[in-house]
Amino acid sequence: MKQKTTWLFCLAIFCAFDLAAVAQAPIKDLKPTVILISLDGFRWDYLDNYKPETLGRLAKDGVRAKWMIPSFPTKTFPNHYTIATGLYPAHHGIVENNVYDFGEVFTMSKRKEVENPRWWGGEPIWVTAEKQGQRAASYFFVGTETMIQGEAPTQWRSYNGKVPNIMRVDKILGYLDQPKEIRPTMLSMYFSTTDDVGHEFGPDSEETKYAVWEVDEYIGRLMAGLEKRGIDKQINIIIVSDHGMANYYPKQVTFLDDNFNFDDTERILWTNEIVQIFPNPGKTDAIYDKIKALPHTTCWKKSDIPGRLHYNDGKRIAPIICSSELGWITTSHKRWDDWYKDLDETDRPRGAHGYDNKYQEMQATFIGHGAAFKRGFVAEPFSNVEVYNVMCKILGLIPAKNDGDLRHVSGMLR
Repeated sequence: MKQKTTWLFCLAIFCAFDLAAVAQAPIKDLKPTVILISLDGFRWDYLDNYKPETLGRLAKDGVRAKWMIPSFPTKTFPNHYTIATGLYPAHHGIVENNVYDFGEVFTMSKRKEVENPRWWGGEPIWVTAEKQGQRAASYFFVGTETMIQGEAPTQWRSYNGKVPNIMRVDKILGYLDQPKEIRPTMLSMYFSTTDDVGHEFGPDSEETKYAVWEVDEYIGRLMAGLEKRGIDKQINIIIVSDHGMANYYPKQVTFLDDNFNFDDTERILWTNEIVQIFPNPGKTDAIYDKIKALPHTTCWKKSDIPGRLHYNDGKRIAPIICSSELGWITTSHKRWDDWYKDLDETDRPRGAHGYDNKYQEMQATFIGHGAAFKRGFVAEPFSNVEVYNVMCKILGLIPAKNDGDLRHVSGMLR
């Protein structure tokens, strides 16, 4: 018994010594640094509605936009890449979650195409940083797993949604623990939780409230890690979302095949809230005439898409675009039947995005906190094309050509 007690005592001494040896060393040589954090589907009013503790504190102590205006269409891939490049989707080429070009269809699930540089135009912030002698690192952000202009973040990983969020946080902290010579100054990370839950249960659900709180815990872990390193007030945290979320009901549907023959099209790309129609040669006007006055769906010929959407001058924009009314979906009978038969609780609301960015429900979140940002500042709503220039300003980078204008948001910076 005495021998066991002695062994346990020695083990305790060893563990205490080991923990002391690996105690977090403060970072005293931090260069201007940005951590860009995406909270997918985190609607602009979740901060007030669900009151997440850490996010609320960061917003109060730093900069918060009343809301950030997403680009059209209010989908995940286009808006993440707009935030990264400062270009509207029509100008960077990721015009939807599904894109048609080269005789191929780019989708989020086709990893081979996602990693093919031919789809990605513009210059994202991590490429700007790497080209100008800084290092970038990412633990998931749209576009970071692709060589763009021959560049990628120094450290990155192919997206895998099964990687625990807590691991993502710890890996970002680990990147910061590297020596100054190789430490990244531009870091990015991504959480899908609020989008995943919002889709299933809708933005006003109790489940979504808990998803917001869960994500807040990850941000809390990140901030605690930065505090241990002594850089929580120095480092610049930019928290964004790509779009908001709206309630919709599966039975609120417009069927396009009730109105024209799909044999007259080369291809149709569907995502319920936005439909891209590529007519066969000579069929554009005939198809448009049959759908131009649909209830609950607005269809435009490419040249007639409103200028406020910045969506009518890209070569990948379809000849006809249909945008669902908020709370509705646009589809075909077959697609709806195949999907609807697998739904449980078909009458309850669910969540969707991709609608016109004029709807308040589509508005996104922006929080800025750190040495470069004012304290207690509430910014008027601004477009997400402005974020790229803010990051370049903080990092001392010369921006690539983009659609933003730093003067629109310079009031938030010190």
